Amino acid sequence: MRYLIISILILIAPIKEKEIVHATVYNAVVEQTNSDPGHTASMFKLDLSNPYKHRIIAVSRDLLIKFPMGTKVMVSGTGKYDGEWIVNDKMNKRYSKRIDLLININMSIGNWKSVELTKIN
Repeated sequence: MRYLIISILILIAPIKEKEIVHATVYNAVVEQTNSDPGHTASMFKLDLSNPYKHRIIAVSRDLLIKFPMGTKVMVSGTGKYDGEWIVNDKMNKRYSKRIDLLININMSIGNWKSVELTKIN
């Protein structure tokens, strides 16, 4: 009976989508985006005076399958940028297994090789 209960719990427990990725940061400026830094690839309109408040990440195109636009994710392994973010942008096609955290210009940059990205919705 105990094994049956454990088996049922395993079947109904949500499976968390996780990936270990390389994470960096970017700013909403023409040099780091496209010619329209005020909008993400999903056409989300940014508050350019404080884009960090939106908690947006860009993901490499290979990750869009598991983490499509609008997906809420938990980022772990960056230290001060850990927490809940939303996928609302995509990276240049030359990248894979990678995310970019949108931050304000005056915030400290970072580059982390092993960050855990977990789907939370």
